[in-house]
Formats: sequence, structure tokens, C-alpha cells
Amino acid sequence: ALLSEAVDRIRAGKYGEVHSLLIYRDGKLVFEEYFPGHTYKWDGPGFHGAWVEWDENQVHNIHSVGKSMTSACIGIAIEQGFIETVDQSIFDYLPDYQYLNSDGKDAITIEHLLTMTSGLDWDEWGTSYSDSDNDVIRLWFDCDDQVACILEEPLVGESGTHFTYSGGNTILLGEIIRNATQMDIEEFSGKYLFEPLGIDPPEWVRFDSGVIYAGGDQNLTPRDMVKFGVTYLDQGVWNGQQIVTEDWVEKSAAPYPGPENSWLNHSLRPIPPGDNTWGQRGYSYTWWTHEYSHSGKKLPAFYGLGFGGQKLTVFPDQNAVVVFTSGNYTSADTTAKILTKYVIPAFD
Repeated sequence: ALLSEAVDRIRAGKYGEVHSLLIYRDGKLVFEEYFPGHTYKWDGPGFHGAWVEWDENQVHNIHSVGKSMTSACIGIAIEQGFIETVDQSIFDYLPDYQYLNSDGKDAITIEHLLTMTSGLDWDEWGTSYSDSDNDVIRLWFDCDDQVACILEEPLVGESGTHFTYSGGNTILLGEIIRNATQMDIEEFSGKYLFEPLGIDPPEWVRFDSGVIYAGGDQNLTPRDMVKFGVTYLDQGVWNGQQIVTEDWVEKSAAPYPGPENSWLNHSLRPIPPGDNTWGQRGYSYTWWTHEYSHSGKKLPAFYGLGFGGQKLTVFPDQNAVVVFTSGNYTSADTTAKILTKYVIPAFD
């Protein structure tokens, strides 16, 4: 009854444009609904392209949910022996950029990139993604070498202590994959992540320079997103194969303890902005962490979140994964409201 009401309200437009809602629980895909809406188009009105009837066969831009897939590739590269440890300096794997290894930047580790605590100056949330002043958009229009543009930014805080959401950090992770494995992240993820999951490997967006935008924007079906989430729900295992290590999943599910004296891990702030829910938030290895509450019970969760309301949430204690795709690019993300009002109560 709860989910039927949610579907009716979504179809009536009460939550803007929600394109899909899928729920996996106790080993099965138990709920799957699709709704009409716009495709994503960066230069379209409200970032909207064509109007389509979304279904299980259509791929959807997952935006920054793809950051969690970049993170998985780092974990896999460590397990495969291409990278030694997350505690290494990023410059161990950026041979062409040693000239920018100055002013304390050698202290930036791979883990700092994964947790958005590199300390490099970056402003991605201060302006719209249609604004050329947005640092991640600036990379497309004002940079011939995106890696250099990111590394040239000054340190504004000690690495490991200052959280700043940064697609630039994730782009550096993609470059580290390329240098460590001699495969770009599109090839590496296809071989070690997507093909083992039975997912058609998506194309990764590239800058004109050839640098891959490892911050997301892959096109996957919502069912593909569920597969990735279930792998993390099952301690890194899919179909009997260990895709990422159990230790990597644990680090992805628990908030990084480094940041202090900032709004991260604060109990009374909505994180990320516009999420419309309050509570204890954190950030881990490119996953957001949160502890929901319902009927006096705590429900820990970790989730990938993408522009416009793309959301992949893992609820370990509920043995559940919930996926949304949406087109709410110029309005508040409504997925948290649907989760807290309908989906979480339906777990009962």
C-alpha cells in the first residue's frame, strides 16, 4: 500500500521528475517501476532533452553515482597489485606532473582523493553546473590539460582534515588508474568491474585532451545500478566472484574519520545540500553515509548520489538496495523524501 501510494504520487508529479524506483531485498528484485520524463542534456532547458517513456532497457546518465565505480576500480587495482596502498602519495602515480609536486602537495594521498579531503581549492557547489565559473565545468572550457589544472590549485587546508566535494579529486583517481595499470579507466573498469557483473561496459566521457572524466556521467540501466549496489551489499561478491574486497566495502560504508571542525559528520546539517533530510552524515570512499531512523530503530545506509536525483542506496541491516533515477536537475532532490515516507516504512 505504501509503495502504491508512492507510485501514484510520483506519476502525479508530486516529486518532480522521478524516472525509476527499484528495490532489491533478500536476494530478489522485489519492486520496479518506471515513469516518463526527460533525458539529460547539458545545454537543454533545465538540463532536459527529449521526453521518453523510461523502461528497464534504457540507459540513464547516473552522474556522480559513477564516482563510486571509480572508487571500486581503485580498490580492485590495489587487490590486483597495480597500486600498493591508499596511503601512497598521489605523485607516485602521476609521473608527468612532478613539477606540480610542491607546497606540501606531496602529502596528498590516494585516500584523500577518495574521501574528498585532498585540501586542494575547489568550488563545485557554489554555482550551477551550467555556470562556467563552476570548477568542474571550467575544466571543459578553460583547460588544455585537466590534470594540471586540478593540481595547480593551491592547498587551502591540511590534507585529510578538510572536506570539499570535488570532481577534480575523482578525475585524478582516473589518471592514477591509467598510470598504475597501463589501461585507462574505461578499459580497466570494463575488464575488472562491469564484465564480471554482467553489465555492458559503458563509455566514459572524455575531455578533448583525452583525459577521462572519472567523476561520473556513465550511462547505465537502473538494473545495472542495482547489480553494483548488491555487490557492495554482499561484501563485494557478485555471483560467487569477489569483485571488490570485503575490507574495501567496509571502508565505503563507514564515514571517513578525518575531517574535523567542518559540517561533515555534523549531526544537525543536511548533507549534501538540497537533500531535504537531516541527520548524521558522513562521506567515505566516494559514498555518502547516513543513519536513518524509523519507529525507534536506526537504519545505517551508504549511497552514491548523482546530479538530478540519481541515487543508489545500500541498507546493510535491511539486506536491501534502493535505486532511483530522476530528472530534477534544477530543483531539490526528492529521493530522500520518498525513501523516508514510503520505502523505509515499507521495509516493515
